[in-house]
Amino acid sequence: MNKLLKKTLKIVLPILLGGFILYWVYRDFDFERAKEVLLHDTNWSWILLSLFFGVMSHVFRGWRWRQTLEPLGAYPKRSDCVDTIFVSYATNLILPRVGEVSRCGVLSRYDNVSFAKSLGTVVTECLVDTLCILLITGITFFAQMPVFLRFFQETGTKISSMMHLLTSVWFYIIVFCTIGVFVLMYYLLRMLSFFEKVKGVALNVWEGVMSLRNVKNIPLFLLYTLLIWVCYFYHFYITFYCFSFTEHLSFQAAMVMFVGGTFAVIVPTPNGAGPWHFAVITMMMLYGVNATDAGAFALIVHGIQTLLVVVLGIYGGLHLSLANRSK
Repeated sequence: MNKLLKKTLKIVLPILLGGFILYWVYRDFDFERAKEVLLHDTNWSWILLSLFFGVMSHVFRGWRWRQTLEPLGAYPKRSDCVDTIFVSYATNLILPRVGEVSRCGVLSRYDNVSFAKSLGTVVTECLVDTLCILLITGITFFAQMPVFLRFFQETGTKISSMMHLLTSVWFYIIVFCTIGVFVLMYYLLRMLSFFEKVKGVALNVWEGVMSLRNVKNIPLFLLYTLLIWVCYFYHFYITFYCFSFTEHLSFQAAMVMFVGGTFAVIVPTPNGAGPWHFAVITMMMLYGVNATDAGAFALIVHGIQTLLVVVLGIYGGLHLSLANRSK
Protein backbone atom coordinates (compact mmCIF):
# COMPACT_ATOMS: atom_id res chain seq x y z
CA MET A 1 0.00 0.00 0.00
CA ASN A 2 2.86 2.37 0.85
CA LYS A 3 4.51 1.68 -2.52
CA LEU A 4 1.25 2.38 -4.33
CA LEU A 5 0.83 5.63 -2.37
CA LYS A 6 4.38 6.73 -3.22
CA LYS A 7 3.88 6.01 -6.92
CA THR A 8 0.57 7.87 -6.90
CA LEU A 9 2.13 10.89 -5.17
CA LYS A 10 4.99 10.94 -7.69
CA ILE A 11 2.43 11.35 -10.46
CA VAL A 12 -0.14 13.54 -8.71
CA LEU A 13 2.10 16.05 -6.88
CA PRO A 14 3.87 17.43 -9.99
CA ILE A 15 0.50 17.78 -11.74
CA LEU A 16 -1.00 19.57 -8.72
CA LEU A 17 2.03 21.85 -8.44
CA GLY A 18 1.91 22.73 -12.13
CA GLY A 19 -1.86 23.17 -12.00
CA PHE A 20 -1.64 25.49 -8.99
CA ILE A 21 1.02 27.69 -10.63
CA LEU A 22 -0.97 27.78 -13.89
CA TYR A 23 -4.11 28.78 -11.97
CA TRP A 24 -2.18 31.54 -10.20
CA VAL A 25 -0.66 32.83 -13.47
CA TYR A 26 -3.95 32.69 -15.43
CA ARG A 27 -6.43 33.47 -12.64
CA ASP A 28 -7.54 36.76 -14.31
CA PHE A 29 -6.76 35.82 -17.92
CA ASP A 30 -9.14 36.38 -20.83
CA PHE A 31 -9.21 32.95 -22.49
CA GLU A 32 -11.32 34.30 -25.35
CA ARG A 33 -8.23 36.25 -26.42
CA ALA A 34 -6.18 33.03 -26.54
CA LYS A 35 -8.92 31.40 -28.67
CA GLU A 36 -8.94 34.39 -31.02
CA VAL A 37 -5.15 34.32 -31.38
CA LEU A 38 -5.12 30.56 -32.01
CA LEU A 39 -7.81 30.72 -34.71
CA HIS A 40 -7.02 34.02 -36.44
CA ASP A 41 -3.51 35.21 -35.54
CA THR A 42 -1.37 32.08 -35.72
CA ASN A 43 0.95 31.48 -38.66
CA TRP A 44 1.04 27.69 -38.91
CA SER A 45 3.91 27.65 -41.40
CA TRP A 46 6.21 29.07 -38.74
CA ILE A 47 4.75 26.64 -36.19
CA LEU A 48 5.68 23.69 -38.41
CA LEU A 49 9.22 25.02 -38.86
CA SER A 50 9.52 25.41 -35.09
CA LEU A 51 8.34 21.83 -34.59
CA PHE A 52 10.95 20.62 -37.08
CA PHE A 53 13.69 22.04 -34.85
CA GLY A 54 12.01 20.42 -31.85
CA VAL A 55 12.15 17.00 -33.52
CA MET A 56 15.76 17.45 -34.66
CA SER A 57 16.89 18.36 -31.13
CA HIS A 58 15.77 14.87 -30.02
CA VAL A 59 17.35 13.22 -33.06
CA PHE A 60 20.74 14.83 -32.43
CA ARG A 61 20.50 13.89 -28.74
CA GLY A 62 19.88 10.25 -29.70
CA TRP A 63 22.86 10.25 -32.07
CA ARG A 64 25.09 11.85 -29.44
CA TRP A 65 24.00 9.31 -26.83
CA ARG A 66 25.00 6.46 -29.13
CA GLN A 67 28.50 7.97 -29.34
CA THR A 68 28.94 7.77 -25.57
CA LEU A 69 27.71 4.16 -25.51
CA GLU A 70 30.21 2.91 -28.09
CA PRO A 71 33.28 3.08 -25.76
CA LEU A 72 31.38 0.71 -23.43
CA GLY A 73 31.14 -1.93 -26.16
CA ALA A 74 27.47 -1.14 -26.79
CA TYR A 75 26.32 -0.53 -30.35
CA PRO A 76 22.55 -0.02 -30.31
CA LYS A 77 20.75 0.90 -33.49
CA ARG A 78 20.77 4.62 -34.17
CA SER A 79 17.00 4.60 -34.65
CA ASP A 80 16.52 2.85 -31.29
CA CYS A 81 18.51 5.57 -29.53
CA VAL A 82 16.35 8.28 -31.11
CA ASP A 83 13.08 6.45 -30.39
CA THR A 84 14.18 5.95 -26.79
CA ILE A 85 14.78 9.70 -26.46
CA PHE A 86 11.25 10.32 -27.80
CA VAL A 87 9.81 7.94 -25.22
CA SER A 88 11.87 9.42 -22.35
CA TYR A 89 10.60 12.96 -22.97
CA ALA A 90 7.02 11.71 -23.06
CA THR A 91 7.65 9.82 -19.81
CA ASN A 92 8.76 13.08 -18.19
CA LEU A 93 5.26 14.47 -18.80
CA ILE A 94 3.89 11.84 -16.40
CA LEU A 95 6.85 11.46 -14.03
CA PRO A 96 9.18 14.48 -14.23
CA ARG A 97 12.90 13.55 -14.17
CA VAL A 98 12.13 9.82 -14.56
CA GLY A 99 12.53 9.86 -18.35
CA GLU A 100 16.32 10.00 -18.13
CA VAL A 101 16.33 6.76 -16.15
CA SER A 102 13.56 5.06 -18.14
CA ARG A 103 15.41 5.42 -21.43
CA CYS A 104 18.23 3.28 -20.01
CA GLY A 105 15.69 0.57 -19.21
CA VAL A 106 14.13 0.77 -22.67
CA LEU A 107 17.52 0.48 -24.40
CA SER A 108 18.47 -2.39 -22.12
CA ARG A 109 15.32 -4.22 -23.16
CA TYR A 110 15.66 -3.78 -26.91
CA ASP A 111 19.45 -3.63 -27.44
CA ASN A 112 20.93 -5.50 -24.46
CA VAL A 113 22.80 -2.41 -23.24
CA SER A 114 23.85 -2.50 -19.57
CA PHE A 115 21.39 -0.39 -17.58
CA ALA A 116 24.02 0.80 -15.09
CA LYS A 117 26.56 1.75 -17.76
CA SER A 118 24.01 3.58 -19.90
CA LEU A 119 22.83 5.42 -16.78
CA GLY A 120 26.40 6.64 -16.35
CA THR A 121 26.37 8.06 -19.88
CA VAL A 122 23.13 9.89 -19.07
CA VAL A 123 24.85 11.46 -16.05
CA THR A 124 27.67 12.57 -18.36
CA GLU A 125 25.13 14.07 -20.78
CA CYS A 126 23.51 16.01 -17.93
CA LEU A 127 26.88 17.43 -16.89
CA VAL A 128 27.69 18.49 -20.46
CA ASP A 129 24.27 20.10 -20.92
CA THR A 130 24.60 21.88 -17.57
CA LEU A 131 27.87 23.42 -18.72
CA CYS A 132 26.19 24.48 -21.97
CA ILE A 133 23.26 26.22 -20.30
CA LEU A 134 25.59 27.94 -17.82
CA LEU A 135 27.67 29.24 -20.72
CA ILE A 136 24.57 30.43 -22.60
CA THR A 137 23.22 32.02 -19.41
CA GLY A 138 26.48 33.84 -18.67
CA ILE A 139 26.71 35.30 -22.18
CA THR A 140 23.04 36.29 -22.22
CA PHE A 141 23.14 37.78 -18.72
CA PHE A 142 26.05 40.10 -19.46
CA ALA A 143 24.62 41.04 -22.86
CA GLN A 144 21.15 41.82 -21.44
CA MET A 145 21.94 42.64 -17.81
CA PRO A 146 19.44 45.57 -17.47
CA VAL A 147 16.58 43.28 -18.52
CA PHE A 148 17.55 40.58 -16.01
CA LEU A 149 17.87 43.17 -13.24
CA ARG A 150 14.38 44.48 -14.03
CA PHE A 151 13.06 40.90 -14.00
CA PHE A 152 14.62 40.24 -10.58
CA GLN A 153 13.25 43.53 -9.29
CA GLU A 154 9.70 42.92 -10.53
CA THR A 155 9.62 39.34 -9.23
CA GLY A 156 10.93 40.36 -5.81
CA THR A 157 14.39 38.75 -6.16
CA LYS A 158 17.03 40.90 -4.47
CA ILE A 159 20.49 40.60 -5.97
CA SER A 160 22.04 42.34 -2.95
CA SER A 161 20.68 39.62 -0.65
CA MET A 162 22.08 36.91 -2.90
CA MET A 163 25.50 38.58 -2.99
CA HIS A 164 25.44 38.97 0.79
CA LEU A 165 24.73 35.25 1.08
CA LEU A 166 27.68 34.35 -1.15
CA THR A 167 30.04 36.56 0.86
CA SER A 168 28.84 35.26 4.22
CA VAL A 169 31.20 33.06 6.24
CA TRP A 170 28.23 30.99 7.40
CA PHE A 171 27.37 30.10 3.79
CA TYR A 172 30.74 28.46 3.25
CA ILE A 173 30.64 26.79 6.67
CA ILE A 174 27.33 25.15 5.67
CA VAL A 175 28.77 24.11 2.28
CA PHE A 176 31.84 22.49 3.83
CA CYS A 177 29.74 20.82 6.54
CA THR A 178 27.47 19.37 3.84
CA ILE A 179 30.48 18.03 1.95
CA GLY A 180 31.81 16.60 5.20
CA VAL A 181 28.52 14.80 5.84
CA PHE A 182 28.61 13.17 2.39
CA VAL A 183 32.24 12.10 2.89
CA LEU A 184 31.34 10.62 6.29
CA MET A 185 28.36 8.78 4.79
CA TYR A 186 30.63 7.35 2.11
CA TYR A 187 33.03 5.84 4.64
CA LEU A 188 30.15 4.57 6.77
CA LEU A 189 28.63 2.86 3.74
CA ARG A 190 31.94 1.16 3.03
CA MET A 191 31.73 -0.40 6.46
CA LEU A 192 28.28 -1.86 5.83
CA SER A 193 27.92 -5.34 4.41
CA PHE A 194 25.60 -4.35 1.58
CA PHE A 195 28.16 -1.93 0.17
CA GLU A 196 29.89 -4.80 -1.61
CA LYS A 197 26.59 -5.73 -3.24
CA VAL A 198 26.09 -2.30 -4.79
CA LYS A 199 29.77 -1.70 -5.47
CA GLY A 200 29.63 -3.49 -8.82
CA VAL A 201 26.63 -1.43 -9.93
CA ALA A 202 28.32 1.80 -8.83
CA LEU A 203 31.46 0.88 -10.77
CA ASN A 204 29.37 0.22 -13.90
CA VAL A 205 27.69 3.61 -13.52
CA TRP A 206 31.09 5.25 -13.07
CA GLU A 207 32.37 3.48 -16.19
CA GLY A 208 29.46 4.99 -18.08
CA VAL A 209 30.21 8.44 -16.67
CA MET A 210 33.84 8.19 -17.81
CA SER A 211 32.90 6.94 -21.29
CA LEU A 212 33.25 10.48 -22.64
CA ARG A 213 37.03 10.17 -22.38
CA ASN A 214 37.01 7.37 -24.96
CA VAL A 215 34.54 8.80 -27.47
CA LYS A 216 36.16 8.24 -30.86
CA ASN A 217 35.06 11.42 -32.58
CA ILE A 218 35.09 14.30 -30.09
CA PRO A 219 34.53 17.00 -32.78
CA LEU A 220 31.36 15.16 -33.84
CA PHE A 221 30.25 14.93 -30.19
CA LEU A 222 30.75 18.69 -29.81
CA LEU A 223 28.91 19.31 -33.08
CA TYR A 224 25.93 17.26 -31.89
CA THR A 225 25.95 19.19 -28.59
CA LEU A 226 25.97 22.51 -30.45
CA LEU A 227 23.17 21.38 -32.77
CA ILE A 228 21.05 20.19 -29.84
CA TRP A 229 21.13 23.62 -28.20
CA VAL A 230 20.74 25.49 -31.49
CA CYS A 231 17.62 23.41 -32.19
CA TYR A 232 16.30 24.00 -28.67
CA PHE A 233 16.70 27.74 -29.15
CA TYR A 234 15.13 27.92 -32.62
CA HIS A 235 12.32 25.62 -31.50
CA PHE A 236 11.41 28.52 -29.21
CA TYR A 237 12.63 31.59 -31.15
CA ILE A 238 10.77 30.81 -34.39
CA THR A 239 7.46 30.86 -32.51
CA PHE A 240 7.88 34.65 -32.24
CA TYR A 241 7.10 34.87 -35.97
CA CYS A 242 3.86 32.95 -35.49
CA PHE A 243 2.04 35.93 -33.95
CA SER A 244 1.71 39.58 -34.96
CA PHE A 245 2.38 40.83 -31.42
CA THR A 246 5.70 38.98 -31.04
CA GLU A 247 7.22 39.03 -34.54
CA HIS A 248 9.01 42.32 -33.76
CA LEU A 249 10.90 40.86 -30.78
CA SER A 250 14.65 40.63 -31.22
CA PHE A 251 17.10 37.74 -31.15
CA GLN A 252 18.40 39.10 -27.82
CA ALA A 253 14.89 39.06 -26.36
CA ALA A 254 14.53 35.43 -27.41
CA MET A 255 17.82 34.58 -25.68
CA VAL A 256 16.64 36.16 -22.44
CA MET A 257 13.32 34.28 -22.50
CA PHE A 258 15.02 31.06 -23.56
CA VAL A 259 17.36 31.22 -20.56
CA GLY A 260 14.51 32.11 -18.21
CA GLY A 261 12.36 29.28 -19.55
CA THR A 262 15.22 26.77 -19.34
CA PHE A 263 15.71 27.45 -15.64
CA ALA A 264 11.94 27.47 -15.06
CA VAL A 265 11.53 23.89 -16.31
CA ILE A 266 13.87 22.71 -13.55
CA VAL A 267 10.77 22.85 -11.32
CA PRO A 268 9.33 19.29 -11.46
CA THR A 269 6.04 19.91 -13.26
CA PRO A 270 4.90 18.26 -16.54
CA ASN A 271 7.03 19.87 -19.27
CA GLY A 272 7.64 22.86 -16.98
CA ALA A 273 3.94 23.81 -17.03
CA GLY A 274 3.36 26.79 -14.77
CA PRO A 275 6.91 27.99 -14.02
CA TRP A 276 7.71 28.20 -17.76
CA HIS A 277 4.56 30.24 -18.41
CA PHE A 278 5.36 32.61 -15.54
CA ALA A 279 8.96 33.18 -16.68
CA VAL A 280 8.11 33.73 -20.35
CA ILE A 281 5.10 36.00 -19.67
CA THR A 282 7.01 38.14 -17.17
CA MET A 283 10.03 38.53 -19.45
CA MET A 284 7.92 39.16 -22.54
CA MET A 285 6.17 42.02 -20.75
CA LEU A 286 9.59 43.61 -20.16
CA TYR A 287 9.87 43.90 -23.95
CA GLY A 288 6.56 45.71 -24.32
CA VAL A 289 4.10 42.86 -24.99
CA ASN A 290 0.90 43.29 -22.98
CA ALA A 291 0.04 40.70 -20.33
CA THR A 292 -2.92 39.20 -22.23
CA ASP A 293 -0.99 38.64 -25.45
CA ALA A 294 2.02 37.29 -23.53
CA GLY A 295 -0.30 34.88 -21.71
CA ALA A 296 -1.85 33.73 -24.99
CA PHE A 297 1.62 33.20 -26.48
CA ALA A 298 2.79 31.07 -23.55
CA LEU A 299 -0.43 29.04 -23.47
CA ILE A 300 -0.47 28.26 -27.20
CA VAL A 301 3.27 27.65 -27.66
CA HIS A 302 3.59 25.45 -24.60
CA GLY A 303 0.47 23.52 -25.57
CA ILE A 304 1.73 22.83 -29.10
CA GLN A 305 5.22 21.88 -27.91
CA THR A 306 3.77 19.53 -25.29
CA LEU A 307 1.56 17.93 -27.96
CA LEU A 308 4.70 17.34 -30.04
CA VAL A 309 6.32 15.52 -27.09
CA VAL A 310 3.22 13.30 -26.74
CA VAL A 311 3.09 12.48 -30.48
CA LEU A 312 6.83 11.70 -30.62
CA GLY A 313 6.54 9.53 -27.50
CA ILE A 314 3.74 7.48 -29.07
CA TYR A 315 5.65 7.19 -32.34
CA GLY A 316 8.88 6.21 -30.54
CA GLY A 317 7.14 3.50 -28.51
CA LEU A 318 5.35 2.03 -31.54
CA HIS A 319 8.44 2.17 -33.77
CA LEU A 320 10.58 0.49 -31.12
CA SER A 321 8.09 -2.34 -30.80
CA LEU A 322 7.62 -2.84 -34.54
CA ALA A 323 11.32 -2.55 -35.42
CA ASN A 324 12.29 -5.02 -32.70
CA ARG A 325 9.48 -7.56 -32.99
CA SER A 326 11.93 -10.45 -33.02
CA LYS A 327 13.17 -9.37 -29.58
